Amino acid sequence: MDETRQLAAFCAALKLEDVPADVVYKAKLCILDWVANIYGSLKLAAVQSVVNYCRALGSEAQAHALGCGFSTSAHIAAFVNGVLAEAIEAQDGVRFGGNHPVSAVMPAAFALAERERSSGREVLEAIIAGYEACCRVAAAMHPYHTLSGFLPTGTCGTFGAAAAAARLMRLDDEGMLNALSNSGYLLPLSMAEQLMGGHTIKIVQGGQAALAGITAAGLALSGLTGCPQVLEGTALKGGFTQIALRAEPRCERITDQLGQHYAVSDVYFKPYTACRHTHGAAQATLELMRDHHFSANEVQKVEVFTYGVAFIAVGKGLTTPTFVAAQFSIPYCVAACLLDGALGPNQLTEKRIADPELIALSERVSVAIDNELNKVYPDKTASRVEILLKDGEKLVRQVDTPKGDPRDPMEMADIVAKLKRFAGARDQAALQRLVDLVMDIEHLPDIDAVCTTI
Repeated sequence: MDETRQLAAFCAALKLEDVPADVVYKAKLCILDWVANIYGSLKLAAVQSVVNYCRALGSEAQAHALGCGFSTSAHIAAFVNGVLAEAIEAQDGVRFGGNHPVSAVMPAAFALAERERSSGREVLEAIIAGYEACCRVAAAMHPYHTLSGFLPTGTCGTFGAAAAAARLMRLDDEGMLNALSNSGYLLPLSMAEQLMGGHTIKIVQGGQAALAGITAAGLALSGLTGCPQVLEGTALKGGFTQIALRAEPRCERITDQLGQHYAVSDVYFKPYTACRHTHGAAQATLELMRDHHFSANEVQKVEVFTYGVAFIAVGKGLTTPTFVAAQFSIPYCVAACLLDGALGPNQLTEKRIADPELIALSERVSVAIDNELNKVYPDKTASRVEILLKDGEKLVRQVDTPKGDPRDPMEMADIVAKLKRFAGARDQAALQRLVDLVMDIEHLPDIDAVCTTI
């Protein structure tokens, strides 16, 4: 009971010196990975449309729309930067909540930090607190929140954005409580239907959560109050966890090992620009190509076997010619890997998605549920790829834990390589300076140098 209040008190009191060094280090990697996603997302036409729309709104220059060449209000900057975190679909994530905390927390933290002239240390504290709020709420509802039709990055992400914003507004326990409580009233629906249909509006869920979270904290600062049991609810059955899923919530997960185990430790990073449920198949395909040196022209058909949630989420073909549909299609991702030997930003451009050869190859990729793989989910997110070559040879590879999981982590060198790969032709010296700044961010008096370097 009283989970909202306990979470608020913890987030308000969090101090960097009490956080284990490995958690602080992981938070810095989350920042670097976020910047990689910003660079990658800027290659998408839909993202440029969002950027142009927000630039045209005009507003007081409080924070950078990162990598976009202009500054705007903290609210609009958070929205833009949330879209940039989300759109390329290579953002960090947490398996236990099915959510992507970076898309809401990081944009809110950086936009507020610029406006408030916060130190790098304060930014790290806000990010770590934001990941706690976002991921613990998502864990209390996983997987039934998603199965009830919601995307937790947008819904639960708002609580994380509010916690980060409240920290940078220096709200006390009661202020943090109201920031979280107000979030439950302002958060977006983030309908899973938009994602499953391949609709490009999906990319704004992180930005909308960041914007709503900042607003929730700002209203708390202004004296507006919310239900102090917004997460667990009361006998009225109107709490967030009570109305946003078709199952009983596990509210004890909100406070379980609070202050002992940090949510950012559970974060995985993505080497590929697609839904995490596609990564086992993509990795297996690329490994088979590396080890057996065959080309896409030699492939007769591909069969992918995976777990039930992956089959539901990403088992379909490219039903809609959008990059969102491509990111959530195992057949498309496998075909792109076979033809290009990669799955990155270049595989999501409008021209690449429309390529007849790629589409034809994706139609020779089938996906099915494997009962044994389904039994070990969610402990393992395993996929098996079986490629039949035209000469009759059959190649098989199974990946139980895709790269980037904390059990097979992407290390700093991997994140930096991703950053430089997604950055394209950007100045290499500036990228290295950015890496150095982020890895020493707790000693910066403010984050101006980081934001201007991006």
